[in-house]
Amino acid sequence: MNILETEHLILRELDSAVDAEFIFALLNTPKFIQYIGDRGVRSVNEAAAFIDGRFVKSYRYHGYGLYAVVRKDDKKQAGICGFVKRDHFEFPDIGFAFLPEYERLGYGFESAEAMMVYGRETLGFATVLAITTPDNDASGRLLEKLGFAFTGLIDSPENEKLRLFTSDPLIVSENSSE
Repeated sequence: MNILETEHLILRELDSAVDAEFIFALLNTPKFIQYIGDRGVRSVNEAAAFIDGRFVKSYRYHGYGLYAVVRKDDKKQAGICGFVKRDHFEFPDIGFAFLPEYERLGYGFESAEAMMVYGRETLGFATVLAITTPDNDASGRLLEKLGFAFTGLIDSPENEKLRLFTSDPLIVSENSSE
């Protein structure tokens, strides 16, 4: 199901019957493993199960999730973008990842900007968070371009240091006054 369209992109729900090869490729790119983590998906069949167990489950349970970012001109899947609800965060966080051949073409900004509007106007999100590894400068720059502010370093549930960003400037003010 299509969620939204931009000038160059369609964002739609991921489907294990259509997107398993794409997700298998994306989850096993060196940058995905370095910056997001190894999801242990080692086959197309495992990718199909991952789609159903993670993405489709999130759509049904939360009403949102990560979506396929598809180029309008050739219908190729370029990446994923959307919202994740994590147990340890009060607010949803935005996430995105792209195949290497589609990086630095503006698709990250175009899809994430549209997703933020969708989050505010359709889902009613007043605040959205984002996390990156400390060395993921490209994602940090994209988040800042989207209007996010860096709030500080946090520990993940796995005790990994992560940079936390927020779309809400009041959260930054509250954190900086402590």
